[in-house]
Amino acid sequence: MDELADLQQRILAEIAGGTDPAALEQLRVSVLGRKGEITERMKSLSALEGEARKAAGQALNRLKDEIQRAVDAAQRKLAEAELERRLAGERVDVTQPVAFETAGRIHPISQTIDEIVAIFGEMGFRVAEGPHIEDDFYNFTALNIPPDHPARQEHDTFYLPERPDGTRKVLRTHTSPVQIRTMMAEKPPIRIIVPGRTFRFDHDATHSPMFQQVEGLVIDKKTHMGHLKGCLTEFCRAFFDVEDLPLRFRPSYFPFTEPSAEVDIGCQRSGGELKIGNYGDWLEILGCGMVHPKVLANCGIDPDVYQGFAFGMGIERIAMLKYGIPDLRIMYESDLRWLKHYGFVPLDRPSMIGGLSR
Repeated sequence: MDELADLQQRILAEIAGGTDPAALEQLRVSVLGRKGEITERMKSLSALEGEARKAAGQALNRLKDEIQRAVDAAQRKLAEAELERRLAGERVDVTQPVAFETAGRIHPISQTIDEIVAIFGEMGFRVAEGPHIEDDFYNFTALNIPPDHPARQEHDTFYLPERPDGTRKVLRTHTSPVQIRTMMAEKPPIRIIVPGRTFRFDHDATHSPMFQQVEGLVIDKKTHMGHLKGCLTEFCRAFFDVEDLPLRFRPSYFPFTEPSAEVDIGCQRSGGELKIGNYGDWLEILGCGMVHPKVLANCGIDPDVYQGFAFGMGIERIAMLKYGIPDLRIMYESDLRWLKHYGFVPLDRPSMIGGLSR
C-alpha cells in the first residue's frame, strides 16, 4: 500500500505540473493506457489470492479513477488558459476606426442605381417611388394591358389571396404603376425615373423572381420620339463610358406605348467574350416608346394636348454587362467573397463630374 501511495503522489505531482496538453495526454497513456503502469499492475493481480487480491484491485481502481479525474481537470484548466490567451490576443477595440481592408462594400446593384440616378439627374429627371404591392388597376388596367394578356396570368405574376370583393392585389411586375400614380397625382410637365424592385415568375442565370428595374417617363406638350432617342443615346454612352456607342431602335409592341421600340447597343462577340462598343454586332438592352394616348386618358391627362415617352430596363442586366458579372442569381446569395470582388468603395459616390465608377 505504501508503494501505491508513493505512485499516486508521484503521478499526481506530474499531472499538476503539466503545462502542455500533448505531454499531459502522453502521461495519461503511460499510466492508464493498454501498456501503462496501472494497467500492468492490474494484470499482476492474478498472482494474489482471496482478500488480498480483492483489496489490491479496489485500491488500484480507486487510484485509476483519481488519476483520470486529475488528468481531466488539468486538461480543462489548460484549455481555459489557452482560450484566455487567444481572447486576449484577438481583442478588438470597437471604438477604433475601421481598417480599410475590413470596410464594407457597395453592392453592384446599389452602385448601378446610383449611376443611373446620377446620369438622369443631370438631364433633369427626379426619382419617384411607389408600393411593391399594387392594385390590378395601376399594374395592368391603367397601362392599357387587356384582360387576356399573358402578363396577367398566374404563371407570370404573383397574386395575393382573394379579397372579399373578389379582387386580388399583385406584387408589381414592373415599376410602371409608379408612372400611373405620378400622372394621376401631378400635372405635366413630368420628368421622372422609377428604380425599384419588381416580381415575376422566372428564375435562371439571367432572370430572378425578384429583380430591379428602372423606368423613365417624360410628359410634355412638345415631347417627341427624337427626344426619346437622344435621351437614351446619351444615357447609354455615359453609363457604358463609350463615346461612340451606337444605338439601334427596332419597331416593337407594348400595350402602354405607341409607337414602341426595342433598343439595341453595339457590341462584339468573339472568343467567348462580350465587349460593348462600335464593333458591328448588336445586343438588346431595353424597351421604350411614346406613351399610348389611352394611358394618358386613363390618368386624366388630355392626349390631344400632351404626349410623352417612356422606357424601361433591367438594372441587373446592365450591371452584368458593364461589370462582367456572369450570373444574376449570385447577386442575391450574400457571398461576402463575391461582394469583396465586385463591390465598390462606399465613399466613391457616382457623379457626372467625379465619374460614375472607379
